[in-house]
Amino acid sequence: MDFFSLEKDFALVSDSQKAIFLLRFFKTGKGQYGEGDVFLGITVPESWKIAKKYKALGFLELQKLLNSKFHEYRLVALMILVLQFARADEAKREKIVKFYLKNSKRVNNWDLVDLSAHKILGEYLLGKDWGILVRLAHSGNIWERRIAMVSSFAFIQKKELKVPVQIAEILINDKHDLIQKAVGWMLREVGKKDQNVEERFLKKHYKTMPRTALRYAIERFDSQKRLFYMKG
Repeated sequence: MDFFSLEKDFALVSDSQKAIFLLRFFKTGKGQYGEGDVFLGITVPESWKIAKKYKALGFLELQKLLNSKFHEYRLVALMILVLQFARADEAKREKIVKFYLKNSKRVNNWDLVDLSAHKILGEYLLGKDWGILVRLAHSGNIWERRIAMVSSFAFIQKKELKVPVQIAEILINDKHDLIQKAVGWMLREVGKKDQNVEERFLKKHYKTMPRTALRYAIERFDSQKRLFYMKG
């Protein structure tokens, strides 16, 4: 299947009205986090259908997709990488991760990060040196910082809670709303595995951490405990 066929498949399922909605939903206005992003108006299920059809694409074609101005092109490229990674041997997984990191700045919206980070980078780093997550957490690029936090979800799923807690420590006072949400989300997931670990972190930070992160982190707590933390 060639790239021309892929572009035809994108065109067949694009929807200009949905594209207008997505421009607003993903905050693409001047000064917003998704500034300049362009949409075709393709649903996530349709994107997965395309990804599965073209799951054998090589890195050259995937690079073309990631370089595209169209959000759905980049989305499908990442979906394909997720599919390939799940079925790859260790050598191929290493190549996929290197390719992913090379293109980290093209994983440039929250849905792109959340789809791919833990399923590729996080999964690959299990049992390995995860220092790259620390480096990404210190990045000046918002998407690399979110990749660092969301990648830790793979560790949470394995009940390896040291990693998400340490990445959250780095990002706890990040000023960007999307990072605050990611921190709170991962802390909430930590709490599902071990609430004591989450609460040790919160008792250290709840008085000063951004309220957005705190609200996300305590969503599962009972009303009395939520009130205790929010009043701090």
